[in-house]
Amino acid sequence: MTPSERIGAFSAAFNPEVLTPALRQACARSLLDTYAVGVAGKNEPASSRAMAYLATLGTGDEASLWGCPGRATAEAAAFYNGVAAHVLDYDDVTSPLRGHPSVVLWPALIALAEAESAGMGRLQSAYAVGFEVMCKLAKAVAVDAYAKGWHVTASIGIIGTVAACSHLLRLDAEKTAHAVGMAVAQAAGTRANFGSDAKSFQAGHANAAAIRAARLAQAGFTSSPDAMDAQQGYAALYGQGQDLSAALATLGQTPLELISSGLEVKKYPLCYATHRVLDGLLDLRAEHGIALADVERVEIETSPGALVPLIHHRPATGLQGKFSLEYAVAAALLDGHVGLAAFTDESVQRPAIQAFLPFVQGRSTQGDSILPRWALVRLYTRDGQCIERKVDALRGSAVLPLTDDELMAKATDCYGWVGLQADAGAQLAIASDPKARIEDFLSIARWKNRIEI
Repeated sequence: MTPSERIGAFSAAFNPEVLTPALRQACARSLLDTYAVGVAGKNEPASSRAMAYLATLGTGDEASLWGCPGRATAEAAAFYNGVAAHVLDYDDVTSPLRGHPSVVLWPALIALAEAESAGMGRLQSAYAVGFEVMCKLAKAVAVDAYAKGWHVTASIGIIGTVAACSHLLRLDAEKTAHAVGMAVAQAAGTRANFGSDAKSFQAGHANAAAIRAARLAQAGFTSSPDAMDAQQGYAALYGQGQDLSAALATLGQTPLELISSGLEVKKYPLCYATHRVLDGLLDLRAEHGIALADVERVEIETSPGALVPLIHHRPATGLQGKFSLEYAVAAALLDGHVGLAAFTDESVQRPAIQAFLPFVQGRSTQGDSILPRWALVRLYTRDGQCIERKVDALRGSAVLPLTDDELMAKATDCYGWVGLQADAGAQLAIASDPKARIEDFLSIARWKNRIEI
């Protein structure tokens, strides 16, 4: 079988009954986190612009726009919700992908589930299918694709998402394989767009394009069965011509990737490459009572490749600040925490912050593997001290996950950021129940203060 056919066979044959309570809970946690972060992003400029674009497409009533009045077609809703859920860079990650799986799965799946009246159980199995395909493919090509400059959240994510959408639609193996080929035709996204609206556009596009591909395949559209592994195919263009059939041969073997690779939930709303640094830095600040004015300079050392996404060394905007090691360090030292309010343009442009940026230095060690990941933080104080902290296990990671209470607190904070109230505990319970409906989950949020886009 070709890689497209392997993905098609796996998606079509996947039995939702294999989902254990632990797997269903993992799905539920990721759903709550992604939705809450998407709602929190609704008033960001990129989300507003995406909403204005939707107005040019005409009306639709298939799916919800998260946290907003009105509805849209499934494809349009998936695009908008994908933009809003990624613009804050607060959505979850998984290490094999070097990117964000849930933000290119849930917007498409929820929109399609609303349009097709699919239950929560089918949503959970579709998410597991998509995550499985995404991680297997990522293990083969993500490092090379990232090095080439691809935004792998979108360029790899779309392949997993089209498999998930095909599963939700109950497409057979042949049609799913055709859908994969049409996802390849639309796979895109560059790291050069990090720090701009286009980064979140790339996530939104992956969601919309996956629905488009699956629905076209459902209607009989065809693609090349060799789209993934031909000489001019996906593996050659996005990787180094790896043998994808070998990488995909273990699809569905237990434990599933959702358990073995797991999800890493963000504690801070900026690029994940800063998070170990922030854990260590904030611990040192609290333990030693140190503030920005006490620090002469900061040196950061990390595992190989850890700092690659952090391309903005002198950020001037909130979006650029999300991809700046220097800003993350300066803001943490000045404020004592790093939250949503740190990523306005005004926050990034504070004189004390800008003056300190040249005194933050970061470097990654040399090596062939990005694993294991670690960060070493050294603070040099103005009174001559050098204090340091090495961070291996990251809070929120698969090995040190947030508790349900911590996750619900994050969701509640996200809702409050835009004037919404919602019972995050009730949402988590609904998202865990395979007999529930996605409409029950979505209907819980209610307005405290109407905030129009």
